[in-house]
Amino acid sequence: MQEYTFRKYSQEEIIKGIKSNNSEIIRQIYQTEFKKTEQFILANNGNQEDAKDIYQEAFVAVWNNVRSGKFTPDNGTAINGYLYQIAKNKWLDKLRSLKNKTKTVLLDNIPDRSEDNDPDLEANHEWVTMAFQNLGDNCKEILKRFYYQKESMEQIADSFNWTPATARNNKYRCIQRLKEKWKTKTETGN
Repeated sequence: MQEYTFRKYSQEEIIKGIKSNNSEIIRQIYQTEFKKTEQFILANNGNQEDAKDIYQEAFVAVWNNVRSGKFTPDNGTAINGYLYQIAKNKWLDKLRSLKNKTKTVLLDNIPDRSEDNDPDLEANHEWVTMAFQNLGDNCKEILKRFYYQKESMEQIADSFNWTPATARNNKYRCIQRLKEKWKTKTETGN
């Protein structure tokens, strides 16, 4: 007895279809399984755009794992559950990363002052503003978008036509430049 999923395809046919890039099978899997993922994401602080993005990432992961032989079905609905589980895990990872997102302190050597009219605080603020202005255009844009406009690294990467990893590395380098300048300033007293 052959079990069918996705209306008319068995797990074996689906696996073969994915491995051979059968557009009909791939399209049917994609369209049939999206609603379940969308409902989960919408019920867990997401929106439709999040659902589309996460589902796309999950689908590509499943497609790659099937093609590389990392996934083999063990029952009649294995690929359904596998796709849903990957999407669910990706969404939960994203929620965790947003929840645990910490802001990098640009200049952690600045003493905490509660008085607004402190001349040292004003001088430090002026120095930070000047140091920021002396950064390269890309650095200024990355830091403004991330810290002031609250854009994600993915959004920043898209605007520069970079990968998210490249955007993170460039942001790190920009922060390091500011920290080095601050360290030099505090060591020399300038």
